Amino acid sequence: MRGAVKLCSMRFSKFPRAKNHREYIVVSVGGSLIVPDGIDAAFLDRFQSSILAHVERGFSFYIVAGGGMTARRYQRAAEEVRGDLDPEDVDWLGIHATRLNAHLLRALFKDVAQERIVKNPTRGIRSSRKAPSVIIGAGWRPGWSTDYCAVTAAKQLGAKRLVNLSNIDHVYTADPRTNTDAAPIERIGWSDFRALIPDHWDPGLSSPFDPVAAKAAQEAKMEVAIMNGAHLDRFDQYLSGENFIGTVIG
Repeated sequence: MRGAVKLCSMRFSKFPRAKNHREYIVVSVGGSLIVPDGIDAAFLDRFQSSILAHVERGFSFYIVAGGGMTARRYQRAAEEVRGDLDPEDVDWLGIHATRLNAHLLRALFKDVAQERIVKNPTRGIRSSRKAPSVIIGAGWRPGWSTDYCAVTAAKQLGAKRLVNLSNIDHVYTADPRTNTDAAPIERIGWSDFRALIPDHWDPGLSSPFDPVAAKAAQEAKMEVAIMNGAHLDRFDQYLSGENFIGTVIG
């Protein structure tokens, strides 16, 4: 697959800062950041500060929470006891973990957030005439990753940018955990990206972005930026149109 990927030395966003209108940015926050083992209050404090600062600049956010270690612990416990856990039940355990994490985020952004978290991203997302500065979403149903929920919400809101905050620095040409020749990618088109990843979704899939969500984002001509959420300065740089360390797909 490496021959199909063009590495780019430029790290930038083609979108300007929000000025006279409120641009919705969809942010998918990996559960590995919220609950890497225990709840990471230090990360949540930094994330809250960053989002609120960008709200002051004129941005609005739809934030989708992942399940993290909470989901994996429930899933492992159920599989250990039963041994043949149905994939749908694996998914439901993960979904409920995302909803718990989403309620945590909604509590942190209570002063500016929509009152209820969004579980079904296919319906009208805004609950009032005055659009909230922050909307919090979670997982919906089996077969839908939080990445796919994020893309679906972006389409509802007319958002063209989606930021995926996870625990990786880039998309790579191969899995860097098993391939020492894996090279970081700074910018890649959707067709080339989709050639690098599996073509289907399952609850245990390890991929920078869900394949089903990738197909939907490509069809919507959406830009997805993947970056390490432990370094929120990169998130700030991306929204400011500055150079940042990460991968832009689109």
